[in-house]
Parts: sequence; structure tokens; C-alpha cells
Amino acid sequence: MNEFNLTTPIAFIIFNRPDTTKRVFEAIRLAKPEQLFIIADGPRNNKAGEEQKCLETRAITELVDWDCEIFRNYAPKNLGCRNRVSSGLDWVFENVEEAIILEDDCSPHPTFFRYCQELLAKYKNDDKVMMISGNNVLADYEYYVSSYYFSNFAHIWGWATWKRVWQNYDVEMKEWNQNNLKDFLSAKLPNKSTVKFWQTIIEDVYNRTIDTWDVQLQYYFWKQNGLTVIPAKNLVINLGFGLNATNTSGSGGLYEKMKLCSIDFPLVHPKSLKSNVEADTLENKLYHKFGYKEKVRRYILKFGIKV
Repeated sequence: MNEFNLTTPIAFIIFNRPDTTKRVFEAIRLAKPEQLFIIADGPRNNKAGEEQKCLETRAITELVDWDCEIFRNYAPKNLGCRNRVSSGLDWVFENVEEAIILEDDCSPHPTFFRYCQELLAKYKNDDKVMMISGNNVLADYEYYVSSYYFSNFAHIWGWATWKRVWQNYDVEMKEWNQNNLKDFLSAKLPNKSTVKFWQTIIEDVYNRTIDTWDVQLQYYFWKQNGLTVIPAKNLVINLGFGLNATNTSGSGGLYEKMKLCSIDFPLVHPKSLKSNVEADTLENKLYHKFGYKEKVRRYILKFGIKV
């Protein structure tokens, strides 16, 4: 890896977790990007001690000891996950044509950066490819013959994309239509339970029941029939499961069991630009469904009881 020079800008999204931020920043420090964009949300008024946590987290990013151009976009007050990430990435892609994106709980293997940079270059002008992901949730199922495959699913725990993709992203999902959402998803997904899973989540995000930005990205990819590059080995793990997480509180189940791996170079490229149906079908079966506890929680919510 000594001969590799990271010229791709990194966007680093932080908030109030100095412990995980420190670990991810150390990985960025070892990669030595030439440009670093730091996006930070502000403290919530009703959370005692959070302002100090935000300040401690931001201070970690001051420890840049390599030649690097640094840009900062700090929210003075809390915008929430949905608006802070989306507005922050709007800002990033107003300034650069491509970027590697890491949140403060996404810890990458050193080979992740070279993997992203090479594939950003390879698919720069291919409109069908919309994301380079560092995640493989199926890494225990090793039936890949190339270094990566193409998927219909967007994975954002360490990823990269281009301005050409992000400039058409719509956090509000203004084209969403509840009347035809089920038919739209049925054409994309294999069975009724998976359709119900995604229909419920998309409706919750559209109605702002869930404060997030990534479901909108998945919906956008499906609208465009876009493809995600998925590595044969999982290159990023999520450190954020637990009580302090925003959207991954509690047990992460299979996600929490993902192992951090490396990828070999030179990369072996797939022979065709098509989604891997076998892999996507398995991902649907393992991940895209509501467990028993979630079904009970959603049933109780119908009666107006918060759980």
C-alpha cells in the first residue's frame, strides 16, 4: 500500500461521539487524503451535556498531521440526521466531482480507500453505476469470482459516489406517490414480505416518522435502475450499535456480526454490468424483513403508544 496515493476527497460526517470518531479519524489519518470535508451537526437543546460532546468530537478532527486541504461545515444547532447529512453532502458536491464518504461510526480497512478510488475512476462516466460501497453483508457466502459484484441495493456504511449522481438526489422524495408505490416496489423486489418491508420504511421516511436520508437514496437508485458496486469482502464495519446511536440503537443482529476484511489488488472486474440476482435474493431473505419484535412494536404504535 506504500505506493498508493489517495487523491480522492473524503467527506467525514460527525456529531457527538468522540470515541467512534477517533477510531474512524485514525483510519483517515493513515490514508492521508489531500482534501478532507468535515460535516458536523449541532447539539440538541434537550440533551444535557451534548454540546460538550459535539465540541470534543470536532476537536478530534483538528489533529491533522499530514499535508491536507481541510473544509468544515458545522451546523450551529441540531438539524437532525435527514437534513444534516443531505445538506452536508450538497455542500461537498458543490465543490468536488467525486468523494469517499464516511460517517463517524464507519471504520474502514486501509484497502477500502484504494478500492473506492480505482472504481470511481473506472465507472466515472457510466451513468448506470451510482455508488461504490464498502459493505458486503453477505461476506460469509463466498461465491464471488471477481473482486466485486453489482447490486440493486445501496449500502452507505462507507461508500463513494460522484456529483453526477448526488445532484439528482431528492431528500424530500417529491416524486413519491403512495398510490403506485406498491406496484413500483413489486416490480423491483421478489416477494410480498420484502415489498411490505420497504413500503413501510419509505412511507415512514416520507412522513418524517423516521429521521434519515439513506432510504431516499435507495428509492432514487431504484427509480433510475442504478447499480451499486459491492466488494467481495466487507471493507467497513459499523461501530455505532448501541444506546447512543441515532438509527442503529439496540442489537444490530446480522449487521453487527459483519467482519472487517481486506481486498486484494489488482482488482478482478465482473464480466458484465448486471446485478447479481443470487446475491440480491439472499440479501432480501436475510435482511429485508421485520423481525418479531419490530412487528409487535409497529402494532403497538397503531394505538398511539410510543415504544
